[in-house]
Amino acid sequence: MEHNHSHSHDVNLGNAFKIGISINIVFIIIEASYGFFSNSMALVADAGHNLSDVLALVFSWVAVILSQRKPTLKFTYGFRRSTILIALLNTILLLAAVVFIVWETIERMGKPLEINSNSVITVAAIGIAVNGFTAWLFMKGKKHDLNIRSAFVHFIADALVSLGVVIAGIIMAFTNIVWVDSLVSFAIIAVILYSSYHLLIDSVNLALDAVPENVNIEAVRNYLKCLPEVSDIHDLHIWALSTTEAALTVHLTTNMQTDVTFITNIQHQLHEQFDIEHATIQVEYSVAECQTNCK
Repeated sequence: MEHNHSHSHDVNLGNAFKIGISINIVFIIIEASYGFFSNSMALVADAGHNLSDVLALVFSWVAVILSQRKPTLKFTYGFRRSTILIALLNTILLLAAVVFIVWETIERMGKPLEINSNSVITVAAIGIAVNGFTAWLFMKGKKHDLNIRSAFVHFIADALVSLGVVIAGIIMAFTNIVWVDSLVSFAIIAVILYSSYHLLIDSVNLALDAVPENVNIEAVRNYLKCLPEVSDIHDLHIWALSTTEAALTVHLTTNMQTDVTFITNIQHQLHEQFDIEHATIQVEYSVAECQTNCK
């Protein structure tokens, strides 16, 4: 039985995380404050959406830090799996924020409040710049890390949501139709719920050891079955060690004697073709087995 314990780390993105988190936290405080003072729930909702993505950014940073922690005698795989539990917590916090925003929006819909559209336009326009810059920070790293890619997409979406708030502010400035603010607020809430739903499903799936979304288990099975030395496979399991790394165990029945090179080559191909970092392979030589023909 052979184990593959190779670890790969992306370029240090510590500074990008620090800058992205810092400027977004400052902007969220400013946006939420202006939202309350200008009676714009669209700004408050957008601040809530930005907060959810900053949390995702923090968790991505935590995942990078945890991936560098060495395993212990008690936690033999290290602490990477805790990022899955953090993702579940993130979803709960998101849903709590949605309840608050919905409550505040409904409360304000029954009150004829004057909305400062100039503040809405200005703050949301700054939001476009902040979110766009944050996305740019992670443009390079998104090619190699699913967490970074997720953060990049989130902040691109944030920039588009802020654009929607700017448009709402312009409409209110020229028409004085204040209910447009509430309409945009509910639209942002819908975006948060949509993101939360997928985050919840993905987190629960990973917590239950489901096959990661980026791994096609049938393709892995076909690759293994079509190896000339392999006549049968069984007990194939693929699960997530964290939000970025996958593990595999499998029993291979061979029609000829093999050596360690055979296993090493398989582990290399599993990493190259399917992005599976940790592969544990048990080989069972059986003369009675006939080689399975590939279709």
